[in-house]
Amino acid sequence: MKAVRFHEYGDPTVLRYEDAEQPVPAAGQVRVRVAATSFNSVDGNIRGGFMRDPIPVVLPHTPGLDVAGTVDALGDGVDGFRVGDQVIGFLPMDRPGAAAEFVLAPADVLTAAPRSVPLADAAALPVVGLTARQALFDHGQLRSGQRVLVNGAGGAVGGYAVQLAKGAGAHVIATASARSGDAVKAAGADEVVDHTATPVTAAVTEPVDLVLNLAPVDPAELAALVTLVRPGGAVVNTTVWMPAPSDEARGVRGIDLYVRSDAGQLAELVGQVDRGELRIDVAERVPLAELAELHARAAEGAVHGKVVVVA
Repeated sequence: MKAVRFHEYGDPTVLRYEDAEQPVPAAGQVRVRVAATSFNSVDGNIRGGFMRDPIPVVLPHTPGLDVAGTVDALGDGVDGFRVGDQVIGFLPMDRPGAAAEFVLAPADVLTAAPRSVPLADAAALPVVGLTARQALFDHGQLRSGQRVLVNGAGGAVGGYAVQLAKGAGAHVIATASARSGDAVKAAGADEVVDHTATPVTAAVTEPVDLVLNLAPVDPAELAALVTLVRPGGAVVNTTVWMPAPSDEARGVRGIDLYVRSDAGQLAELVGQVDRGELRIDVAERVPLAELAELHARAAEGAVHGKVVVVA
């Protein structure tokens, strides 16, 4: 089979499109014929060797945490799936990924793919959709009628966060550049702040119950976000190299989010997609053979929105 792998850590040039042995599923595993994976920023961090301690991988390593594809073979003891089923999942970060024609997945990370979108496009959902969901509800405990600020809403996680928060009955304030402001508004934001023109702390004049920070902002800007939160609220931060600020005197919690694979939650997101309550947006579709070029563009800041990598 064809796969993209890196045999040593480094810049995007270490990625090789090459022949690799087709994997054989062990007990509890499913072999998936990959329709697509997607690009996540953590892929570049793993490839660069910056995540060796928290995410140790065996070299050569195939990136690609998201998978959308068709069940091709079942290991012993796998129930609930049949050959030919269309599935999606968030693969273990320390195992071979889906930038290949076939990948092995633990059966318990997979769920049925949405029926209302092309199978390859469904690869744009698992990691970023789960990140948004867990940030808002597992950690932020967002409820209907509350006010939430999504800082950095123009990216892939932000698009899902705005949709999910609005769907839950929250008042959504979103920061985005002029380039992505219209898309954020279309996702359901009640207010859009152009952070390139107005400081967020000046634009948000009423307290919010939750801040979801998705942007790699200056540490001082991140710390200032806590002042926008009402007593008892929370700041949930996905840029974990900068710890989330808190204010113990006012009971404002600071939470650093590490997304986890959860097939049950992913199935709920799939249901929302198929009911028309959640939209999957794909900015680009690139062939697997061009993954190294995609990593290079991402390293230069030239990738905007969610990119699906088609096997």
